[in-house]
Amino acid sequence: VNCETDFTGKTEDFSDFTMNIAMHIAATNPISIDREGIPPDIINKEREIYAIQAKDSGKPEKIIEKIVEGKLKKFYSEATLLEQQYVKNPDMTIQDLLNEMIAKTGENIVINRFTRYQLGETNEE
Repeated sequence: VNCETDFTGKTEDFSDFTMNIAMHIAATNPISIDREGIPPDIINKEREIYAIQAKDSGKPEKIIEKIVEGKLKKFYSEATLLEQQYVKNPDMTIQDLLNEMIAKTGENIVINRFTRYQLGETNEE
């Protein structure tokens, strides 16, 4: 999480904000910060799954694309950090929380990246 000045970066509000974002990431395991960060192969696989589900349930061909787009929107709301419901207040998204912090400090604040570690997880297949 970056801000424009050291003054803001050293405030208790900014520190609390970054800690809450870290706890949220630990709890929800987002794939990326925003839609653009999700690898195209994951999106294509999700599209394919949703299309097959719609076809298998007997939906007409002409509405399958709308169903797929609706399910993708839900996928994004679960998989991207900024679109997720904030775990401490489900009435707001992380983007809302970020906008609130920007308004409070009067500075541009950006979540650039995150790394999430999980005990017992390995990269071996």
